[in-house]
Formats: sequence, structure tokens, C-alpha cells
Amino acid sequence: MNSKVEAFSPDWVSPPGDTILDLMEERDWSQTELANRLGFSSKHLNQLIKGKVSLTYEAALKLERVFGSTVSFWMNRESKYRQQMAKLEAQEMYSKWVDWLDKLPLSDFKRLGVIEDKRISEKSKPLLVEQLLTFFGVASPDDWVNHYGSMNLSFRRSKENQADVGAIASWLRLGEKVAENIFAPKYNRAKFEKAVYKIRELTVLRSDEFGPIIDELCLHSGVKLILVDSIKKAHVSGVARWLNNHSPIIQLSLYGKTNDKFWFTFFHEAAHILFHSAEKKAIFLDDMDFNQNSREEEEANEWARNILIPESYELDLKCLKYKTEILDFSNRVSVHPGIVVGRLQYDGSINYNTALNKLKTSFDISKQ
Repeated sequence: MNSKVEAFSPDWVSPPGDTILDLMEERDWSQTELANRLGFSSKHLNQLIKGKVSLTYEAALKLERVFGSTVSFWMNRESKYRQQMAKLEAQEMYSKWVDWLDKLPLSDFKRLGVIEDKRISEKSKPLLVEQLLTFFGVASPDDWVNHYGSMNLSFRRSKENQADVGAIASWLRLGEKVAENIFAPKYNRAKFEKAVYKIRELTVLRSDEFGPIIDELCLHSGVKLILVDSIKKAHVSGVARWLNNHSPIIQLSLYGKTNDKFWFTFFHEAAHILFHSAEKKAIFLDDMDFNQNSREEEEANEWARNILIPESYELDLKCLKYKTEILDFSNRVSVHPGIVVGRLQYDGSINYNTALNKLKTSFDISKQ
């Protein structure tokens, strides 16, 4: 015998009227006689029996007096019937909404554990629709479009073809769900600016060393730092946004990221929080592998460049060619040599296919 007991989920519903019919049969009453006893019209009783009208508290009181069952019995019977009806109607709608799944990065959701990693069949799609509506916190695909479609108008893209709203919305939602479980005080700009300069001192450390420190420094100033695995079609390295008027977040994707890209992305997003917070509805989406064209992106780029390697070192930076020179320079400016290599490559002073890439560090940071 199979010890696994599955939840009973019938595809049929039984209205309170079925119980009324059973009690009528026991007493050998016609609907006309029962209608007279209850003070209902024959039409109303017929609709009540068929579940076409709701069983009210007043009707439950009358049934209690006529049949002897309690009011709570009849009200519970009605409640369970309506719940089951709503569930079956919802399941019917889920079957009609399966095309919505085509807009979502299902393979990424499997990889990230949002949905179960198994083959998706036509039979399983309605349940998947239900699960993902719950994941996004919306009631229907139309509501998803209304919410994330309007959010799309707030996107400030660094890459012109960042157009896969489904992938971007999914990545943002993953960050939102992490942020929902983190308590932070109200944002304090002065504290965050001070924290950012302290964080700059961490660039020479390993990820396992600076990870908890950068978290705490951001959180103390009211900024939530969220690290979320990438979603391929989102083309987003980082995002700066406000969940509400008091709670900014910096969300970073760490897929295949070297330390030069990580630190530049972090300070770029920090600049958006520090200098562009008047646009609290704006969502600054950034892909550091592509040029940024807007005024805000150029400002964030310039600020991130200068905090990592101050402008006063510009001339010295341009002269660097060899490993020993880069190591010496990085010691003088107190940043990791990989950051110096990344800057030289971005400026076009050295090519991207160089042995100097070994000075960079590849890492990932897992949120604890």
C-alpha cells in the first residue's frame, strides 16, 4: 500500500443545496413544502439548492430552525462551497493564461530554484502559472503587464536593446523578494556617502573578507545591497532603484564577474543613489559591457572612475604598461591591481586579450 497520501482535490463541487436535498428526502418533503416552511419563494429555494444564490446568515438561521442543524454548519458548508468554486474557476483561468509563460525565463527559474527543475508539460503549465503569479505577487497576467509594463516606463537603460521585460522583471523580482526579508533604517545620504568611501578601502580584499563588511556599511546607512544570480536575457550587471521613498537598493549580478567589473558596478550604482535620488520612480539598469549614453549614466561612470582611481593620478595611469608598474601603482592608490588593469582596458591603453588579466580576480559572493 502506498504510504504517500495525496491531498484530495476534486474537480467537482457540492453546494449546500445537496445537503438540503438529502434532508428533504429524509423527511419526504417537496420543494414547495420546504419553501413554505422557510418563508422562501419556490424560485429562490430552487436557486439556493443549485448554488446559484449564496446562502446568507439569515437563511442559515431559518435552516437551523427547520432542520435542526446549526448556523455554523450551514455557513461553513457555504464557505467551503464558494472556496472550491473559486478554486475551480481559477484553475480554468490558469489554463487560459499559459501563453503568459512564454514571456518568462523558465530555464533560469529552474536553475535558480524558483520552480521545480523538471520537464514542463501542457498538463503542468496551469499550475506553473499559479506558482509564478504568486512569485510576482500579482493576480493575473494582465495585472503583471500593468505593473511591470508601467515599471518598464521607469527603466533607465544603459543598453539600447535591453527590451526583454520578462527577463528584467524576473531579475528585479528576485531582488525584491530578498529585500523584503531585510530590515534597514531609513536612508541617510550623509551616512551612505561616508560608507562608500570606507567601502573603497575594501577593494584590495578578497570577496570572503569584504562581503560581510560592505553589507553592514550599506545597511547601516539604509541601503540594501542585494546580490542575485544573472538572468541571461536581462542583460543587467546592476541596478539602482527605490522600493519606496525611504528604501533604496543596489542589486548586482555576479555571473562571471571579475573584481574590476564588480567594484566599478557597485560604485556606479552607488552614484545613482547618491546623486539621482530625486527620481525615486526611476530604475537604473546597467550593463557595464556597454556604453552608457544618458546624462545620469555618464555622471555615474565619471564618479565611479574617480573614486576608484582619483583624477589626480590620470597622467601616471596613462604611462602604465607592465605588470611591475601596475603593481606599484595599485599600491600607491590603494586599489587592487585588477581594477587598474580593467581601467586601462576601458581607456584603450591596453587590449582586453592580455596576460595582465591574470591580475584580476574572479569571484562570487553568496548572501548568508
